Amino acid sequence: MSLKGQIQEDLTNAMKAREEIKVSALRMLKAEIMKLEVSGTKKEATDEDVVSIIQKQVKQQKDSEEQFRNGGREKMADKEAKEAEILSAYLPEQMSKEDVKKAVQEAITQVGATSKTDMGKVMGAVMPKVKGKADGKLVNKLVMELLG
Repeated sequence: MSLKGQIQEDLTNAMKAREEIKVSALRMLKAEIMKLEVSGTKKEATDEDVVSIIQKQVKQQKDSEEQFRNGGREKMADKEAKEAEILSAYLPEQMSKEDVKKAVQEAITQVGATSKTDMGKVMGAVMPKVKGKADGKLVNKLVMELLG
């Protein structure tokens, strides 16, 4: 079953079970998927497209959670955190920091990078390998550390 089909099935089950937060998170995700399909660039969202959308949504949820916590709105922050957790379950397993570091070191060797000026080359080589499996901020931080 495709990831999109799994999300639809889980949404239906969550609605039947009256799981409000899960329904809210999955409806928002489904709307983003439909927006991509209706935009004209794609007729049917692939699993890779859906993973990309989920990553974007999780990042937005975490940013919102942080903003709510800073504003003293704990109830809203908790809701955002729960939604991010629900959406994260659909993402592929994340790489460990050590695995990401190894991938960065391999990319540095591969492109022959020697200084921070080569950061773009390294990021260009690493990101396709870790896409969907590692946070871009972590990759960026490790590249900076290893080149700097």
